[in-house]
Amino acid sequence: MTAQASLAPPRQDAYVIALVGFAHGVSHFFHLLLPPLFPWLMPEFGLDFVGIGSTMTVFFLVSGVGQALAGLAVDRFGPVRVLAAGIGCFIAAGGLLSQAGSFATLLLVAALAGLGNSVFHPCDFTILNRNVSAPRLGHAFSVHGLSGNLGWALAPVFMTGIAAHSGWRVAALAAGLLAVPALALILFGRHHLVDESRATTAAGRPVSTLEILKVGPVWMCFIFFFLLTTAFGAIQNFGAPLMKGLYDMSVEASAATLSTYLLGGAAGILVGGFLARSARQDRIIASALGAAALAALLLASGWVPSAAVVGLMAAIGFLTGLAGPSRDLLVRRAATARFGQAAFGRVYGFVYSGLDTGLALAPLVFGGLMDAGSFTTVLVCIALLQAAAIGTAMSVERA
Repeated sequence: MTAQASLAPPRQDAYVIALVGFAHGVSHFFHLLLPPLFPWLMPEFGLDFVGIGSTMTVFFLVSGVGQALAGLAVDRFGPVRVLAAGIGCFIAAGGLLSQAGSFATLLLVAALAGLGNSVFHPCDFTILNRNVSAPRLGHAFSVHGLSGNLGWALAPVFMTGIAAHSGWRVAALAAGLLAVPALALILFGRHHLVDESRATTAAGRPVSTLEILKVGPVWMCFIFFFLLTTAFGAIQNFGAPLMKGLYDMSVEASAATLSTYLLGGAAGILVGGFLARSARQDRIIASALGAAALAALLLASGWVPSAAVVGLMAAIGFLTGLAGPSRDLLVRRAATARFGQAAFGRVYGFVYSGLDTGLALAPLVFGGLMDAGSFTTVLVCIALLQAAAIGTAMSVERA
């Protein structure tokens, strides 16, 4: 840690955590820039579900590739400049969407939003690791994850509410304007942040990207994120129809199971911030994800009373969220064990590109199983992915 971070007073830490948390909430909001507007965009441009869904494929492909490249930019130019550029992409995406006149423009909007999203994990975690005191990093990562969930929760209400009242173009413009305060806060607060590039180790030796990619724990972290977010993507995309198909629930009741899953995740992230300070991160991850996998298998059995499905989905969300802050601290240890602060941006950028890869792949893999009515298989696969993620986390700890 830098001297500034290790000696930072609580107020300074709180300021940095809040600043980064707000920006991260905006990034998750822009994950859902387009999906809430699908009911308006599909008839406007004559698109089916495959066509409109391809916009999100573009989003996550650009975000995944861009995230690894953003890590290079962070280590070279500093995280604040790169973060400001990413937020600028969000503003441009909202403005362009409000003027869209063709499907090609929608794809460009998705690419712009994906490019903006790609910078956040390497930037956010580099800023937090350099500026927040080590004892408070668990709480910092907890707030970071929670703010992302709140961004997800706000987007559908914000976008559909404005679109229903004033039209989808006004909703798109309003979304772009929502990112302006985040950009202003980052620019005005940059003087309070350690932002210099750290392209060398503490001993002054240059660190190449190839050297970073030769480190086993970095790849294990990538695989961990890929496995975990593929499972998450399956629940996020198909959780409601899964419960409807497996337990013959109403549309409203099955939708409630997904909401409770996401709320449970937010609660788990909060609690996980405290646990991450007092126990080994790999043990927290193993215990939480192991219990979540068992809960998923219990759901897959079809033996759960319908009245208990909501509670079990909330438990899976809570347990998954509980592992979140420990997961982020584990990645930090993988980044600093060999390179110190020399490669925060590149390590976080590469590792978190596994997140976008999993989210991009999940609809393709599990969509076919859903179309075939293989609801039990989907839940079993989710449990297996979570169990496999435990193995990668333990591998990082051993390394």
